[in-house]
Amino acid sequence: MSSEKVQHDNEIKKWVIESETDLLDTPIFQITKRHCRPPDDGGDSDFYIINAPNWVNVIARTSNDEVILVRQYRFGIDEISLEIPGGVVDPEDNNPLNTAKRELQEETGFVSDDWKLLGSVSTNPAIFTNYCYMYFADNCVLEHEQNLDPHERIQVELLSMQDVKKGLKTGLIHHSLVVAAFAQYLIHFD
Repeated sequence: MSSEKVQHDNEIKKWVIESETDLLDTPIFQITKRHCRPPDDGGDSDFYIINAPNWVNVIARTSNDEVILVRQYRFGIDEISLEIPGGVVDPEDNNPLNTAKRELQEETGFVSDDWKLLGSVSTNPAIFTNYCYMYFADNCVLEHEQNLDPHERIQVELLSMQDVKKGLKTGLIHHSLVVAAFAQYLIHFD
């Protein structure tokens, strides 16, 4: 398969946003109705967009080659989920790396001086406006107690990368953005 762009007679073009109406404003996101039309002037319609701040996820590894994971309850699926530390990028700071460092320390007590940006993904481009930035923190050391938000209940777990890969394969680790972060990690390091 060639890496060259496939040429088409009708290239896809951005749709025209004719109007936007804010429908719901919450502390976490806003829902907006966009009235859009395709560039060929046919089939205009309303679409619903979730405006959310950017997010971060951190794959963190200790000097003993253990991956730092967090287990927590997730309201959307009403289940306990095994994930990596992460959170919402502070809109005032708007610096994903600063947020990644803060989230790792707050959720786990671990810190690192060795950080690498693995990449970013659009969280769900069909309806979300944001991106998730994925970082790798190496040689992490436990220096603090957890400093959780009032609504967080997080259990820290340390696993070998082999056990993490098993968890990804079996679906034990199923959060899509966590899976994307490990895909980026494997692209860079495996």
